[in-house]
Amino acid sequence: MPLTKLPRGVAIVGAGMSKFGAFAEKNSRDLFVEAYKSMSASVDKGFDPASIEALYVGNFSSDQFEHQAHTAPLLADAVGLTPIPATRVEDACASGGVALRQGVMAIASGMMDIVLVGGAEKMTALSTAAVTEALATAADVPFEIPAGFTFPGFYAAIASAYMHRYGMKPEHLMNVAIKNHDNAALNPNAQFGVTIQKWMEGRIAAAIKKGKPAPNWSTIWDFLHDDGGNPLIAWPLRLFDCSPVSDGAAALLLVAADQAHHYTDHPIHIIGTGQASDAALHDRAELTTLSAAKKASADAYAMAGVTAKDIRIAEVHDCFTIAEVIASEDLGFFAPGEGFKAAEDGMTARHGAKPINTSGGLKAKGHPVGASGVAQAVEVWKQMRGEAGERQVPGDVPLALTHNVGATGSTCVVHVYERKS
Repeated sequence: MPLTKLPRGVAIVGAGMSKFGAFAEKNSRDLFVEAYKSMSASVDKGFDPASIEALYVGNFSSDQFEHQAHTAPLLADAVGLTPIPATRVEDACASGGVALRQGVMAIASGMMDIVLVGGAEKMTALSTAAVTEALATAADVPFEIPAGFTFPGFYAAIASAYMHRYGMKPEHLMNVAIKNHDNAALNPNAQFGVTIQKWMEGRIAAAIKKGKPAPNWSTIWDFLHDDGGNPLIAWPLRLFDCSPVSDGAAALLLVAADQAHHYTDHPIHIIGTGQASDAALHDRAELTTLSAAKKASADAYAMAGVTAKDIRIAEVHDCFTIAEVIASEDLGFFAPGEGFKAAEDGMTARHGAKPINTSGGLKAKGHPVGASGVAQAVEVWKQMRGEAGERQVPGDVPLALTHNVGATGSTCVVHVYERKS
């Protein structure tokens, strides 16, 4: 049985991240140092690094991406925290969110009072084919990979099943991409800090500058439907339905809630956490929902004593646009088959009733896989404290949620956050 309440309160008192993108001159240690410095600067009253008792760091595959295993102690050393215990957490693309859960449990158990949680991944040193091969190791290798699946193919199968069941069209997914690029354009740390409109205009200008015929795109819908601007990757998913290959890192400082006042007058409390697992995609009865997400969110809601209706904003795992649609339903924000309609109607936009992925999401902020779950919490921290700048949602943000998925839902971890007055 899951806990009905955390035995001890846990609060975030600092949050920061590096810029996400492609950085030929930087490795994961460099990026983690940037995230750590950003986090340190965010602690309102400061803190003594010597007081940190442990590091939990999400990292999917530095072994393959950088040919460097045993990542956690190296990252601890890079920020001057040895000899504290440092643990690498690997749960595919949910590594960061699960690392956060480990930090929550360390403090909630009473074993520790102050913990650093991080996530880091350096992916762009490899070719696209090599990155695809590395990511594929998160699938069920003996059964799914020999059949020719890659992750765009997996999520294309999910999207096809969803379209068949609920009548969604490929065009509906474009609403998610447009929204998330609009949000990322306001996020200085995002990998793609431009709207799709600006992206299209840039492509037209580049063609003209090279003396080539200008593409015949009058609107972003022309652009998104054109194979030249937005090529098919795995039907029905096109390029702008897919998150990018990214480098980046993020960091959070967690403390026991009764000690949070030493660090800030405005902590963000983690009041619910849930994690669940599932079989690989080929062995599931349903393709249009992630049972692990439904279970993890149910446990997190029960622990927090809230419902989906209470959540003001959410950062969800949109590795592909269909993943955001399904997440919005699995989390209880919308009924099955209604998530794509909610995106079309603007309900999930920054000024909508249920803002989702105000950071730009994995889709446009970037997806350095081990860091993504931690970076979601960084965005929640900023929004709940009113520090998100131009992308700040209107009104009060007392409750928020993050949803981080590994592979095609074999792992899901959900956290609920509260800003207490």
